[in-house]
Amino acid sequence: MFEKEMQEITPELISRRGESNAWMLTGVVSAAMAIMYWKLESIPVAAWIFWALLLFSGLSISLGNWVERKTIMQIGADGIMFQNGLRNVDMSWHEVKKVNVLPLRWGKSVQVIGESAHFEFRTLGEVEFQGESRGRLGFVQGEDVLAQILKSSSVVLQKEEKGAYYYACV
Repeated sequence: MFEKEMQEITPELISRRGESNAWMLTGVVSAAMAIMYWKLESIPVAAWIFWALLLFSGLSISLGNWVERKTIMQIGADGIMFQNGLRNVDMSWHEVKKVNVLPLRWGKSVQVIGESAHFEFRTLGEVEFQGESRGRLGFVQGEDVLAQILKSSSVVLQKEEKGAYYYACV
């Protein structure tokens, strides 16, 4: 599957609508606070707290979207490489010491732990609302990547608990 040459894969990208909504709401509240200050010459503490929460939400969502758009995984015969703008991990197969596969609402979380580094990725998950698909997130080839990691590294199943699988070197 990935054994000949390094194959580059990227995750599905989610809509940026939530990010734009967070920033628009932050802008509206900022304008309302400016008007409040202009009319009353003061702004209640609760308004500052609400504004700070909106600002934090906008920043968090923007960071998450930026990281997601920078994420690249390469997998091949010699090992696996993962980059996301904040993390740059390059592991040969013998460096993989543990793999944890945890169930999520949408897809699975795969934690790959090496001697001196680790990374995590999500297998493909479909977001459904009222029976309709509203989006996809994670790696389309995530299950194939997981299978390749388990096949190419020297980890074996150590424990299965409530849908979570824990692999480690023996």
